[in-house]
Amino acid sequence: MSIGRRGHVNKFQAMQCFVTVADLGSFTAAGRKLMLSTSAVTKHINRLEEHLGVQLLVRSTRQMHLSEAGADYFERCKLILEEVDEAEDAILDACSSASGTVRVAMPPAFARRTLIPALPRFFAEHPAVSVDLKLKGQTTNPIENGYDLVVHSGRLPDSRLINRILVRGRQKTVASPEYLRRFGVPKVPADLETHNCIIGAFGPSWSFTDPAGGETLIRVNGNFTTDSGDILRESAIAGLGVSQATWWLFRDALETGALEPVLTEFEVEAEPISIVFPAQKNTPAKVRVFADFLVKLTRENHAP
Repeated sequence: MSIGRRGHVNKFQAMQCFVTVADLGSFTAAGRKLMLSTSAVTKHINRLEEHLGVQLLVRSTRQMHLSEAGADYFERCKLILEEVDEAEDAILDACSSASGTVRVAMPPAFARRTLIPALPRFFAEHPAVSVDLKLKGQTTNPIENGYDLVVHSGRLPDSRLINRILVRGRQKTVASPEYLRRFGVPKVPADLETHNCIIGAFGPSWSFTDPAGGETLIRVNGNFTTDSGDILRESAIAGLGVSQATWWLFRDALETGALEPVLTEFEVEAEPISIVFPAQKNTPAKVRVFADFLVKLTRENHAP
């Protein structure tokens, strides 16, 4: 809490309000998540903007978006709040014993390539914690069936859920060297209309940037559809066609050259991969340590 040139501002709470509104796209949803009234959230952000002397959120009757200054401030604030959460978790973990079973669900590709190789280290660090892992695809409610924690790809439909972002990065469009040799390299997104495309869980509408800097959707076609990230990657490596997904899924194959990126100048930001868990006053230590482990695990992996 501090006194600034433009008046009294509770910086931490104002920062929380700003980040939550920017994340959820709604003052009302942010208020529900933070257990504040919509008017209180609005006042905090107004005072923050007055204190900084810059508009962070551009509002209209139909939509709201971040200003250029707001976008930069959002990224910085997000990191600060994550560091605060981690510091609090570290203190709480030191004061409570992590034990019991954590019920976890995540996409098979993430489990197989990211979690399973690191589980021996987790159990060595937390011998009193057991993990009950279920593999599942995308659902409307990630926390259905009573999971303690879910790894979720995409935006959250329910603002009452808490999330910690694991992975950010670009949406990659890829194909095998052999496929590109036989059928040619697409130069612009519209070229995909003449290619065989492997369609994944998010459907046949693929996102790209347009010449004006906005986002455009290209509807693709192909003779193979799958809801499995592993199968999506392996079928692309096998030369079946062009595929699109977050860089995290393709990262190893891109490094080895088993897959090659195409249309890189038209890439958009991929939907984040997050840890999701129900909002509750006191998150059990067993859930906190597992969530912290996943955050550490993904940060140890190379950035895109």
